Amino acid sequence: MLQLLRKATCVNQVRVGVSTQIVDSRYSPTALVRARMLMATASGVDSFWVADHLNSLLPRSIATPGYLGVVKLVPKLDAQFEPWTMLGYLASRNRFARLRLGVGVTDASRRHPAVTAQAVATLHSITRGRAILGIGVGEREANEPYGVDWTKPVARFEEAIATIRALWHSGGELISRESPYFPLRNAVFDLPPYRGKWPEIWIAARGPRMLRVTGRYADAWFPGLLSRPKDYASGLEAVQTAASDAGRNPSSITPALSIFVVTGRSRDDVEQAVNSDAAKAFALNFPGQMWTDHGVQHPLGHDFAGAQDLIPQTLDEQTVLSYIKNVPTSLLKDALLVGTPDEVIDQAAQWRDHGARYLVVSNVSHLRPTLRKGLATSAPFFKILRGLKKL
Repeated sequence: MLQLLRKATCVNQVRVGVSTQIVDSRYSPTALVRARMLMATASGVDSFWVADHLNSLLPRSIATPGYLGVVKLVPKLDAQFEPWTMLGYLASRNRFARLRLGVGVTDASRRHPAVTAQAVATLHSITRGRAILGIGVGEREANEPYGVDWTKPVARFEEAIATIRALWHSGGELISRESPYFPLRNAVFDLPPYRGKWPEIWIAARGPRMLRVTGRYADAWFPGLLSRPKDYASGLEAVQTAASDAGRNPSSITPALSIFVVTGRSRDDVEQAVNSDAAKAFALNFPGQMWTDHGVQHPLGHDFAGAQDLIPQTLDEQTVLSYIKNVPTSLLKDALLVGTPDEVIDQAAQWRDHGARYLVVSNVSHLRPTLRKGLATSAPFFKILRGLKKL
């Protein structure tokens, strides 16, 4: 049955979204994110996403002009804005844009699920049904340093999703629910769904338990940092099996993917980017198994979970440089979409052929010492967006 479902969806056109970090700039708190939303609107993609971080995934010790030219525009990479507030602002400034708006992805541990349920329901109402709740377990960097328990993130995540669903479907009646993490005692949630529909829940999941949760609860499977298209295909099968076991129609779950792009005007520009220290430092966010697949060990161990467990703000410059000295460019080219626009589109087609039907792409081509070349990637990235829509 699962094979037939895949064949049935092969004729579907791939939908595309654009994702970005929301950081303060030297000139305006909203200039960069508005420019990227205007690009998304002009390219005709389906959705626009912002990240939910308290600080950058790149170590601040190398966020200096010698490693990263973009710091001339963004002097503090850790100056990250709150996503739901920013999306509300963008929605009010772009009233006629039909982009769906999502957080990719918010944190189930740091943010209480009742607050998350309220935030996304609010955005859904003011955008007339265009909000998407992207959600995952979050990262250690945004929890442990702030006193949030990080001992059982998957268990907390599962309870957070169940709590959000319970509040949304309470019909405004008092609700009590037992939970080891988020118990409800005569709680009230009286916001209505927009025209009878709640926002879609897109779950970022990789591990077996998270894939099962996705199959039971999600409207879309939304993983990131998968190393190969075949890994996506096996994960999708696990999600669809879990959905079927839960009595759901597996085809009701959108097969989505969050993936980063490194592009440029020429192959030389692309090679310079992936060989930069900043790009190699970004590879610290890749799980240890991905490093092992390329014949090297992650400096924090083979079993290291990557971005989920990395605390980049604690790494000084010399530590970062020692960690990245053996990063092969093949690792970056395997985990990201890397190349000229035509090459990137060809690579994306492989993910489509393994089941992905919704690609949310983020341009990280600025991970290089030269600001001028980083800015020049906007044109090839725009070409990629237009090309992805034709897959």
